[in-house]
Amino acid sequence: MKKAVTIVAALILFFAISPVCKAEPGEGGGLDRCPVCGKLVYKQPEIAAFIYYEKNGKIRYLAFDGVADMMKFYFEPNRWGDFGNIKMHILKMVVRGHSTKKPLWAKRAWYVYLVETDTEGSAKARLVPFKSRESARKFMRESGAEALLGFKEITKEILYPEKKKERE
Repeated sequence: MKKAVTIVAALILFFAISPVCKAEPGEGGGLDRCPVCGKLVYKQPEIAAFIYYEKNGKIRYLAFDGVADMMKFYFEPNRWGDFGNIKMHILKMVVRGHSTKKPLWAKRAWYVYLVETDTEGSAKARLVPFKSRESARKFMRESGAEALLGFKEITKEILYPEKKKERE
């Protein structure tokens, strides 16, 4: 029991020091393919988001093609594959700041919520992360965005604006 507590304490200290760490790829087999949309994350690393978790005593990660995909996974992990009770094993979530491209703790970031429409007319949610609320507000004014949200204000419903359109 003491050994388990020591290991947990060491992991907590390790993650408290830095928002980024060395970890093994998760279920994607090392290709860093987004489990939600299937895109290869390395093609747009500036918008990549990550979930770090523990599995079988090892720290692993999943890479996502943007914050919205990461949040879709966060709310419904088993919709995207057999991830069991992964939510209980999440150690941290990391996003990249919009203007700085530096890693940020996902739960401490501010998000500008945008709804974009593609050429076929379908709506897609986008969450643009910022370190400070002031930077996010400035971007929001310039972009004509929908809303400014903290992590806890992000809901599953806002991630699917096309479903909202269908109900209207």
